[in-house]
Amino acid sequence: MVGGVAVGGGAPCAVQSMLNRPPADVSANLAQIEQLAEAGCEIVRMAIPHRKDLDAFEQVCQASPLPVVADIHFDSEIAIGAAKRGAAKLRINPGNVGGLEKTDAIIEAAQAAGIPIRIGVNAGSLDTALATRNDICLAQKLALSAAQYLRYFEERGFYDVVVSAKAHDVPTTVATYRQLAHDLPQVPLHIGVTEAGTLFQGIIKSASGLGILLAEGIGDTLRISLTDDPVQEVRAAWTLLLALGLRRRSPEIISCPTCGRCQVDLISIAKQLEERLRDVKAPLKVAVMGCVVNGPGEAADADIGIACGAGSGALFSQGRILRKVEQSAILDALLEEIGKL
Repeated sequence: MVGGVAVGGGAPCAVQSMLNRPPADVSANLAQIEQLAEAGCEIVRMAIPHRKDLDAFEQVCQASPLPVVADIHFDSEIAIGAAKRGAAKLRINPGNVGGLEKTDAIIEAAQAAGIPIRIGVNAGSLDTALATRNDICLAQKLALSAAQYLRYFEERGFYDVVVSAKAHDVPTTVATYRQLAHDLPQVPLHIGVTEAGTLFQGIIKSASGLGILLAEGIGDTLRISLTDDPVQEVRAAWTLLLALGLRRRSPEIISCPTCGRCQVDLISIAKQLEERLRDVKAPLKVAVMGCVVNGPGEAADADIGIACGAGSGALFSQGRILRKVEQSAILDALLEEIGKL
């Protein structure tokens, strides 16, 4: 359990993101958490770079509507302090917090606080002994590193663990998590493509890699990492889960790509509709079709839809024609019918 959010054990794949406001700015971090929560974020992570940031972290934890994970590197004392100050989970890389001796104290702090730990291994921070091996590939190194650390935790009687092992390229990420799922079937996995890039590239890379894994039943919580507003990470994550039929939270727009048969400004209509539906919290299917070829037939299962013709469109629901509307009234007509559902 991460706060009130279940991870693993058959629970739905949880969506998370990470704050990017200055750690000392409590108000800014809480404002961002509110935005993320509104977008559907379920777990939020906060970096704590310095010990002096622990006071602000505690205030954020106390006021946050979401469970807050403490993200710690290099200083085991920060992890211990975060556990005492309200962290819902600790995220550490045992390889850079001072070694296994320092990790023992972190385990004890988590046990005392009754919170889980994520063992987070990244390609850029493997310990030297593994990083310099030439007999195994990077994916094997990442999986082996995570497994070794997990074994160490279990030997000390600590089993409340989530594991991640990320790389910035898709093939390595997929291979690593497949290996982890095979070797550590009892452990919840946090999946993600790290440093995936800016909005367009990052979404494509994340969707391709995480889509493969989720379709294979791998992944108990995920973050889509983007060099952009974290709210975009959450929207992308939910869209991916919806596309795979795993979780539905908001409307799905079914729209054709347009062609020479289209006689309305369908692209503009679809974009406006997407914007107007952004705050709707209902798992609806809404179809916007450019002509009769892709009309009610192909979108017969839509809760509401429009099949456009020459400057007008036929409004339909579950394949049944409701009425005809002019192009200028298409958007309002769709929204009116959605409001009735």
